[in-house]
Amino acid sequence: MKISLGPSQRGIALMVVLIAIFVLSMLAGAFAYSMKVEAKLAANSNNQSDLEWIGRSGVEFARWELAQEMSCPYDSLNQKWAHGPGSVCESNNIALADVSLDNLKIGDGQATIHITDLERFVNINTADSAILQQALTVIGADASDIPTISDSIQDWIDRDDMPRPNGAESDYYQGLTPQYMAKNGPLDDLSELLLIKGVRDNPAIYSKKYDPLPGQVDRFGDPLPQKYATHMDEIFTPISTGRININTASATVLQTIPGVDAAIADQIIRVRSGPDGQNDTPFMNVSELATVVPNVGAAAMFNRYCTVRSSTFEVQVDAQIGSSKQTFYAILGRNNQRDIQILSFYWK
Repeated sequence: MKISLGPSQRGIALMVVLIAIFVLSMLAGAFAYSMKVEAKLAANSNNQSDLEWIGRSGVEFARWELAQEMSCPYDSLNQKWAHGPGSVCESNNIALADVSLDNLKIGDGQATIHITDLERFVNINTADSAILQQALTVIGADASDIPTISDSIQDWIDRDDMPRPNGAESDYYQGLTPQYMAKNGPLDDLSELLLIKGVRDNPAIYSKKYDPLPGQVDRFGDPLPQKYATHMDEIFTPISTGRININTASATVLQTIPGVDAAIADQIIRVRSGPDGQNDTPFMNVSELATVVPNVGAAAMFNRYCTVRSSTFEVQVDAQIGSSKQTFYAILGRNNQRDIQILSFYWK
């Protein structure tokens, strides 16, 4: 028996067919995408072990590079470890002549290495009241908050439970929700500052990522201060020798040295940068500061807070095999040319 469809019924049937085709096409596309993702994940999984060894090889190359740099009596931004063009001092080292930290061929993959000295920052664990208060002033903290933050940081780090006049120990933190104890030990990670009185209620002072929105208030309903000139995570590090390398530190960090203001910090930068701005006239020793900027203060002050040699470095290795990528990190402690220790190795 032949069934005849009217025009409207044929239209509906056509729509049903088109919808079915569309749905099937979407399912096929989703399946193909899923298979592509699965294939990529499988490839990444297969390459993970090789990527790790490329990362570790990159760290070993960085160790070798930093050992070679010990032939110079200083560390500066124009040297090859810092991705500079190379210093005059390095030209005497044939091994460094053709060194590049970019796109190193390692096995079936490659690696790009970035090395940052941590002496360009202030060590939060060794900073005294003078350094802490100077740093907070540079950041732009309210004058009434500086004693609280400075004392609280030192209370968090010291071994006892006796609070400084404006600080806080465990009895203060036990009154918070949630409760916790003062660490009474050095910071292992800079983000621990967010737990400390004076910083925990105003995280914008710690990092730019916490800058408040206009009109935002704290837990007491008070307006939060607007953007700071700089932040704690741009000035401090939890690991270094404790002295600031005047050849690598930023103008902001240089201003944390007692007696160094913005004008003096800029003068230090100008001198080490040289006439061409390539950082090719670094300070050979700390005592040269006195001749360049005689109003900074006594030589004893320089020797207490400054250095021209870096000993602690963060190494970032961007490893790649085909389309598989992974970034690895290491902290190195350089004691001498034959003793460069891997203090930590990790990836994110």
